[in-house]
Amino acid sequence: MAKRAAPEVNAGSMADIAFLLLIFFLVTTTMEKDSGISRKLPPMEESEEDVVIKQKNIFTVLLNGKDQLLVEDELMELKDLRAAAIEFLDNGGSTDNDGNPCDYCQGKKDPASSDHPDKAIISLKNERETSYKRYISVQNELVGAYNDLRNRRALQVGPQRGFRDMNFVEMQKNYKDVNWPGNKEKLKEVIDQIKKEYPQKLSEVQ
Repeated sequence: MAKRAAPEVNAGSMADIAFLLLIFFLVTTTMEKDSGISRKLPPMEESEEDVVIKQKNIFTVLLNGKDQLLVEDELMELKDLRAAAIEFLDNGGSTDNDGNPCDYCQGKKDPASSDHPDKAIISLKNERETSYKRYISVQNELVGAYNDLRNRRALQVGPQRGFRDMNFVEMQKNYKDVNWPGNKEKLKEVIDQIKKEYPQKLSEVQ
């Protein structure tokens, strides 16, 4: 009796199916990537004169190798950093004689501290042994100080320009929202004004 031949499976299309599945997973899979801290550098100003910065307009923040925080050469807890930065930035110590008074500042107007938010610079320095987690925490507090001042100013200026009960963060969010029904050009003017009044001047040195 003749043996029956075993049925064969046509595997010719398996390679095509595997290739299609590979393409599918490559297209649909999302890859996580590390993201750094977003910083926009100020534009270069063409000037032949050397810019002189007064020491009182520099707020020095140092993170040492033991993750200790030194502000103006004094130890400080992280929870107190934001308030100290706000006090420095919003001091408004310039007088009428200086030709650049800050009429919207609510600080102590201490002549030994910063003259104007436009002149105030925060200098952040860290050592190589500083942990990344601690560095980011300090960054967040310093940026938070700028945001708090801008939010306060937005609630002052906003109602005069037709944007009631909207802080600075909300203004930026609405401006980026393509479906926001308000006047974006007018909102952009308010955002630019607040950025000019409280410019983020954060210098990072290692």
